[in-house]
Amino acid sequence: MPLPRSDGTIPSRGEKGKARSILNRLHLRYPEIGTALDYQSPFQLLVVTVLSAQTTDENVNKVAPVLFERYSSVGDLAEADPEEVEKIVYSTGFYRQKTKSIIKLAQAIEEMFDGEVPMAMDELVKLPGVGRKTASVLLAEAWDVPAIAVDTHVRRVTRRLGLTAQADPVKIEKDLMAVFPKSEWSGVSMRIIQFGRDICDARRPLCGRCELFSLCEFPDRFMFAGKTPRRS
Repeated sequence: MPLPRSDGTIPSRGEKGKARSILNRLHLRYPEIGTALDYQSPFQLLVVTVLSAQTTDENVNKVAPVLFERYSSVGDLAEADPEEVEKIVYSTGFYRQKTKSIIKLAQAIEEMFDGEVPMAMDELVKLPGVGRKTASVLLAEAWDVPAIAVDTHVRRVTRRLGLTAQADPVKIEKDLMAVFPKSEWSGVSMRIIQFGRDICDARRPLCGRCELFSLCEFPDRFMFAGKTPRRS
């Protein structure tokens, strides 16, 4: 049964065809896609996702092995001395807040789920600091559960492409689920996020090098591509 968009409408065959064309081109650009963050368990993925805020994946990947060698389980981190954790995660920035967040996260997993990271959206978002975006990343990455994570890149790129007119992440998520096959959900956001980083920049999009140019509805695309729009 077709899924409705956030406004209750059902996408047409043409709209779904456009989404499929976009996805096919993204598959050609990124045959394999996944997070650049290093992790060995769902809990580690949660922690490194928190640490990745306002820093690079490379920075987090340098810190993570040290952190998880010292605190190898959820329980270990839940009982950690904040000052010791701060010293380890210092280089990722905002280290005091991040330390509080990951310890609080570990404590909540211990108390609410007996130390096991839940494998359901409605349970994941009960954890402190875990919103739908982080939960979707975890579901898709750790368990290949169909989920679409909406961050600033996904919001910008999908609006420019005309896949959604919404600004609210939950509504965007629903719009994208309506046009993309469920079997592709777990990879679609990561491909769009990487495309947003590589090509569809917020301020200086590389429209002249964009393989999605012909499918795009961004009003300034011709200007950034150095082209003259065709007259109808």
